[in-house]
This record gives sequence, structure tokens and C-alpha cells, in this order.
Amino acid sequence: MEFYPWTDKLSVGIPGIDKQHKELVKMINQLHDAMLKGSTNQVLGKIIQGLVDYTKFHFGTEEKIFDRINYPFKATHKVEHDKFVKEVLDFQREFQSGGLTLSMKVMNFLKDWLNKHIMGTDKKYAPYFAKENVKV
Repeated sequence: MEFYPWTDKLSVGIPGIDKQHKELVKMINQLHDAMLKGSTNQVLGKIIQGLVDYTKFHFGTEEKIFDRINYPFKATHKVEHDKFVKEVLDFQREFQSGGLTLSMKVMNFLKDWLNKHIMGTDKKYAPYFAKENVKV
């Protein structure tokens, strides 16, 4: 059973954004699986780097659309993005320096943050994206 299964309730109704969200969910599941298998720190580090890179890409996609359609809540949404990226980069630095091990606490943080963000903050932009016929 997957650690964080994708369900339709996570859909924001924009196929390209949903595809990117599914990729983030998949990467969290890959990280969880690697942790459970006792993968080396090198393998875990590579997955974490991929998650960091893809998160930045995804957030960039959303933020470009916010600017293009003049989304009224873009500033507060971007603050959430920036805070999450900072937290993940801090986690990555600690992990790389050996000061942090991958744990269920970290996995639950990633899952819970993404779930809350999609279900709350991202769903708020869905009607604006739909009104502007946004394609990703």
C-alpha cells in the first residue's frame, strides 16, 4: 500500500497541474519506499534532490500563471511556497551533513504539507484558472 495515495479529491481540475501534483505525490512515495528499504544515504539524497528540484519547477509553473492571470492571492500563495522550499532545503542540508536521518516524522511532514496545500491553498486558485482557461 502506498504511503500517500493519489485520490481524485486532490484534483484541482486543471489537468497539467494535477499531473504535476501526481508527480510530487509519486516522489514522496518513492522517498518513503527507499527509506523503508534502508537505502543508502546516497540513494535517499538523490531522491530528495529530485523532490527539491521538481517542487521548485512546480511552484514556478503556478507562480507564472498567477502573474499572467493576475491572481489576487498570489502574494500569500507565494509565501507558502517560499516557506516550504526553505524548510525542505533546511532538511536537505541537515540530511547531507549527517545531522538528520529520514524518519516517519519527516515523511509525515511532507505528506501533510502537500495534502493541506493542495486541498486548501491550491483549490482556491482552481476557479480563477478555469475562468481564464489556463492550460499547463
